[in-house]
Amino acid sequence: MTSEPTERLFRLPDLGEGLTEAEIIEWKVAVGDTVEIDQIVVEVETAKATVEVPVPYAGTVLKLHTDAGTSVEVGRPLISVGTPQTAPVPPAGPVAEGPAAARYREEERAGSGNVLIGYGTGHAPASRRRRRTGAKRAPASTHRTAAPAPPASGSAEPASRARTAPRVISPLVRRLAREHGVDLAALSPSGPHGIIQRRDVERVIAAAGTVSAPAAPVRPETGSAERIPLRGLRRAVAEKLSRSRTEIPDATTWVDVDATGLLEAKNAFQAARPDARIGLLAVLARICVAGLRRFPELNSTVDTDRNEIVRYSHVNLGFAAQTERGLVVPVVRDAHRMTTTQIAAELARLTALARSGQLPPEALTGGTFTLNNYGVFGVDGSTPVINHPEAGILGVGRIIDKPWAADGALVLRKVTQLSLSFDHRVCDGGVAGGFLRYIADCIERPATLLADV
Repeated sequence: MTSEPTERLFRLPDLGEGLTEAEIIEWKVAVGDTVEIDQIVVEVETAKATVEVPVPYAGTVLKLHTDAGTSVEVGRPLISVGTPQTAPVPPAGPVAEGPAAARYREEERAGSGNVLIGYGTGHAPASRRRRRTGAKRAPASTHRTAAPAPPASGSAEPASRARTAPRVISPLVRRLAREHGVDLAALSPSGPHGIIQRRDVERVIAAAGTVSAPAAPVRPETGSAERIPLRGLRRAVAEKLSRSRTEIPDATTWVDVDATGLLEAKNAFQAARPDARIGLLAVLARICVAGLRRFPELNSTVDTDRNEIVRYSHVNLGFAAQTERGLVVPVVRDAHRMTTTQIAAELARLTALARSGQLPPEALTGGTFTLNNYGVFGVDGSTPVINHPEAGILGVGRIIDKPWAADGALVLRKVTQLSLSFDHRVCDGGVAGGFLRYIADCIERPATLLADV
């Protein structure tokens, strides 16, 4: 005989990388929906990435314990599922669970708390979503492209449900489509791996004639102000920058550089290896790595608990990348072992992942030094903030034509400004100046690198 469903509570799992909370971006299910084991039920945003969370139980959704837009700590209730039982369960006996739920319990007993099924510990099968017959909500987008489950006999499932769910990574893209009534399932994705990007939605909006000029900013009334919560990535960035300014006694030094030789070297690389797509950032990264090998003091951190300087033997080079979610710093691991061509390929790979929202959290940690090419924003200089707990960051401004004294004559050259912020605990101004001067010499005379490769 059939007994009453057993309520199973699923808590927000440990998402790894020391993350303690996440913000609910979008629920993929509603109360009353039927879910399967390992089905994606919610999309959350952490300080490092957007993550889809699967549920380890099969049954009917009884309760969603928090609303979209709110933050939830790891271990707090997330969703309750009513799991059917075909026979009475003894008071102290275990409830039969599927493989994913069993793995979830095994990992939880291993000491890592609620572990996210299919996230870093195994590969979950593609999920399939079943909706209640006659449900009014539009099907939510998902990263996976699994076919939806066939409708039950006699149901009036719309034909549109049979289409493959669109792959949308960015919450901003979903919101833009929702505000303008764009059907994501009808779009042709232009992003990598079939991902719908913002330009795909804007193209449809423009074709429909619904794009208007940006509205003039609304000026707040006297005494009023807009309050914007610090959440997700923006909150993590704010905390890291505040910690950097609080804990690190930083200093900044800068120099103007004739980058004409650098651009010529970059063009020569591209002509010799057009398939490698070696850009300016890759050449700057290679120079930066060479500088860190010559001045290892800057490739370090300070262990405040033990009052020690930790000097790394490897170079994990972080680089600033602007995305729709904000500024992120992906890390090129073991950059000291790479050629310029290999660095260029890794920079391109990580940048594409970051801009499509697919960058894994582990790709944002472990850096030993950061390179920031803020010249792409059209600015000349800056005093970059050190990416805590690193000991230094090199900033590069825009490259523009300027009068330059060369061989006793005034000529027009391609000039840029370099800025180095460094932790004064790991080195003094002499080391910092030596590093910056070496970088400048390599930019002015790229052949200088040959002595160190």
